[in-house]
Amino acid sequence: MKLLCALLLLLQAAAPTPRFDANRAWDDLRQIVAIGPRPSGSAAIEATRHYIKTQLAAAGVPVVEQTWEDQTPAGPIRMVNLIATVPGASPDRLIIAGHYDTKRFRDISFVGASDGGSSAAFLLEFARALKGRKNPLTIELVFLDGEEAVVEWQGDDHTYGSRYYVNQAVRNGTARSIKGLILVDMIGARDLRIKRDLNSTRWMTDIIWQTAAGQQLTPSFRAESTMVDDDHVPFLTAGIPSVDLIDLEDYPAWHTALDDLDHVSARSLQIVGDVLLAALPTLESRLTATSR
Repeated sequence: MKLLCALLLLLQAAAPTPRFDANRAWDDLRQIVAIGPRPSGSAAIEATRHYIKTQLAAAGVPVVEQTWEDQTPAGPIRMVNLIATVPGASPDRLIIAGHYDTKRFRDISFVGASDGGSSAAFLLEFARALKGRKNPLTIELVFLDGEEAVVEWQGDDHTYGSRYYVNQAVRNGTARSIKGLILVDMIGARDLRIKRDLNSTRWMTDIIWQTAAGQQLTPSFRAESTMVDDDHVPFLTAGIPSVDLIDLEDYPAWHTALDDLDHVSARSLQIVGDVLLAALPTLESRLTATSR
């Protein structure tokens, strides 16, 4: 174990310090929002996938599609998770995920700047930041489809992409190599207030919140607790340590036409990027140790 920890420290010391660039993330968010509402199965979400794949290709990060047809209250819908891989010293995986679809509405144009847009833009820039890093674990950045309910959030009408991803991993035996999940969802609000999710794995939450406190970012990473049903729950059910970073209760534009660029901020994306990059070495060390 001492040798492993020493190796991790050497890998991190030898690598250039990764940097999250909120300006690039903001440009991604602007491009994604300009596509318009992006419900699962729509032409707009296909255009969003094309944009994401183009940006990952430009960054030199390989991406594959995980495609299936799911049964929903509105009938069968084709859905696609995008899985981008940044190699690490170990084939064991840390997943960093978020959704890129938007809730479908008939009466409003819901472009989901924070709810779906911020997580997709964040993952694109995080892929760029991690590309030149010496990663102890292989990192998968998973753009999840079908997080939103097609009709109402009840029964199985939600989290289609994460449930499919986990079910497939369990079925083919690859779930054993997933050591942890960090989920980002709705992280773009101007007045960012992420609460501690009680459904999340506590030690992962503690590491991230302690890192935020060390960076004097407690106004954005709050001490208050909440309990959220989100894309991390299928991973938790499969026994995979998971943490959800989400600003839901304090975002008044949630599921309204006001969830637009005027109500989100590049600064919020920078805060989450800085905290997660700083917390990664401690998280990776703990996840590597628990896998032995």
